[in-house]
Amino acid sequence: MIRIDKFLGNMGIGTRTEVQRMIRRGEVLVNGQAVRLPKEKIAEETDIVTVNGAPVAYRRHIYLMMNKPAGYVTATVDNLYPTVIELLDDPIVASKVMPAGRLDVDTEGFVFLTSDGALNHFVTGPKNHIRKTYYAEVEGVLGESDREAFESGIQLDDGYVTKPGKLEITKSAEISKCFVTISEGKFHQVKRMFLSLGKKVVYLKRIRMGNLDLDPRLEPGESRELTEDELALIKEER
Repeated sequence: MIRIDKFLGNMGIGTRTEVQRMIRRGEVLVNGQAVRLPKEKIAEETDIVTVNGAPVAYRRHIYLMMNKPAGYVTATVDNLYPTVIELLDDPIVASKVMPAGRLDVDTEGFVFLTSDGALNHFVTGPKNHIRKTYYAEVEGVLGESDREAFESGIQLDDGYVTKPGKLEITKSAEISKCFVTISEGKFHQVKRMFLSLGKKVVYLKRIRMGNLDLDPRLEPGESRELTEDELALIKEER
């Protein structure tokens, strides 16, 4: 059994606040009867739930988009920092999902969490080239030579040469602003790429995975279930 507001949030109907408003307006029916209390529980696999007449189908696996705040690590357990799992308010969901890939503890933005092990492996597998896009603020003036370096691949401090990436400069100044797209996930990769160019990242936020943008409605620490269409976008390579 699960609370109706949690069920609808997990199924991607809206944020918890939006779902609770729908319930109180009588827009949510369970087995044909209006539900008025967000805390009412349902059997998610057998009860028939509709929102404004549209059925909400139960899915066996959980697929979450989270807006990670700084100070949390993308892991299930950690001895030094709180984890993204601790940001999930449903203990059942928290026990099932794992983050797909990692973000540095001070990096914000899009984290994909799922109970689907095969999809997790697909998204993080280096051979699948799932693109990740970041917004970055960098100490140092960015120019055409930096953009060309990203396009060619950059040699990191350990000698590894990255795959070609994309650098879109939106402001070139003492603190430059830009968007970076890469298709691999080496340790601290974006920061190390800029360090190889003599520049330091002072702020970093992942805003896209595959062709799926981070939902701007999600506050730091919030998460929601992906729709089927969004799930397809996150798996797209181009």
